[in-house]
Amino acid sequence: MRTKLLGAALAMAAALTLTACGGSSGSGDKPAADVSAEPKKAAITLDTPKDKPDLVLTDTSDKKYELAKETKGRPVLLYFGYTYCPDVCSTVVSDIAAATKKLSKEDQEKLQVVFVTTDPERDTPKRMREWLDAQGGQNIVGLTGDFDTIQAAAKPLGILVEKPKKEKDGSVTVSHGAEVVGFSPKDDAAHWIYTSSTTADQYAQDLPKIVKGENP
Repeated sequence: MRTKLLGAALAMAAALTLTACGGSSGSGDKPAADVSAEPKKAAITLDTPKDKPDLVLTDTSDKKYELAKETKGRPVLLYFGYTYCPDVCSTVVSDIAAATKKLSKEDQEKLQVVFVTTDPERDTPKRMREWLDAQGGQNIVGLTGDFDTIQAAAKPLGILVEKPKKEKDGSVTVSHGAEVVGFSPKDDAAHWIYTSSTTADQYAQDLPKIVKGENP
């Protein structure tokens, strides 16, 4: 199913789907709030494609990773989240990971899934690698680095990312948009948005088309 969304509407949708998660400094955090206003559908097709961020961060091998350069000419799914997220992030990443495994080997090699942390102070390269692998995302690129750089890259895409906030009880609240952004290999621009309600089966159905740069 395909729905066209204007830029202003996209910004509003991003605001409505902002997920705030809080808890202790370790795993097992509990969500402070989870506003779910997403319709049960798959790809939202943008009327106006958005440029891929010129984002330079550190990958899980502790090496410099230039998003635009490393993914040029490749289909890309980009997601902003964090490893201590109690539910949304692990569900989104595991669903994408499961869907990619249903692609042909050739398409799996073409598709690049990128996870950018919204909690870089706690999400070290080592922790991110272990967490991504635990979700079945051995081939997912994990990126961490300067928070301001991450926030600036997310904003033009309509993804809201707020600075992690340490609460009086020592817990940390991390608010971030739950959308996954799909980039076409044809022009390296963002053409599709998926909400956190998208299932593994829906991703599996859409990914072969995204790999070819076609609208799902």
